[in-house]
Amino acid sequence: MTENGLDKSRIPTHVAVIMDGNGRWAKQQGKNRIFGHKNGVKSVRETIEAAAEIGVKYVTLYAFSTENWNRPKDEVSSLMELLVFTINKEIKTLMDNDIALQAIGDLESLPKLCLRELRKAIEKTSSNKKMTLILALSYSSKWEIINAVKKLAKQVEDKKISVTDIDEAAFSQNLCTANVPDPELLIRTSGEHRISNFLLWQIAYAELYFTDKLWPDFRKPDFYKAIADYQKRERRFGKTSEQLSTLMQ
Repeated sequence: MTENGLDKSRIPTHVAVIMDGNGRWAKQQGKNRIFGHKNGVKSVRETIEAAAEIGVKYVTLYAFSTENWNRPKDEVSSLMELLVFTINKEIKTLMDNDIALQAIGDLESLPKLCLRELRKAIEKTSSNKKMTLILALSYSSKWEIINAVKKLAKQVEDKKISVTDIDEAAFSQNLCTANVPDPELLIRTSGEHRISNFLLWQIAYAELYFTDKLWPDFRKPDFYKAIADYQKRERRFGKTSEQLSTLMQ
């Protein structure tokens, strides 16, 4: 057992998080939306620390969707500036805690400064081994799936593979998350019960956990609560409970 009462043998390898509620939190404070985004950075830090402390190997944060580009220009601009500032500020923390940074999504659509700083941080932390933090930026699952289909079609066209070579494994290898294990747990804050176009292929068998906490209020105990809830569930993957019991004997 961990010091938080969690079963060490049942810690999920990969946890994905939809960080929702920054705008509503800011509105409750009588502030603009970017105030909520800024305060959400502390929740990011606490979530990463909590995950690393209990042995989670991958954490994917839904930081900015392709649909978010449709938000007011001043909010998008402020979000990009906040991203650059946060990346630069947190590199030391990532290095000190042996955490590698990666990113998925249509990264070429990011502002040049933002993309440059992101790539520098990814390169600088690439040798870290304890945990991998993945930022989903300018990301949508529909975009990712269509992109994978195009890649496979091109491979068939170039006669590198045949149509019969396309299976789940081949498809997965053409997603942004190739070589990353699928999430076992998806957490969404703010009380909404939607997936919002996030890792649709990868979460096929993930456990879903929804909390009413707005993202800026989400702290380590909330993360541990989500893990504890995950550990109470029986993951059958299409099998019956009896079949699982037999396999475990």
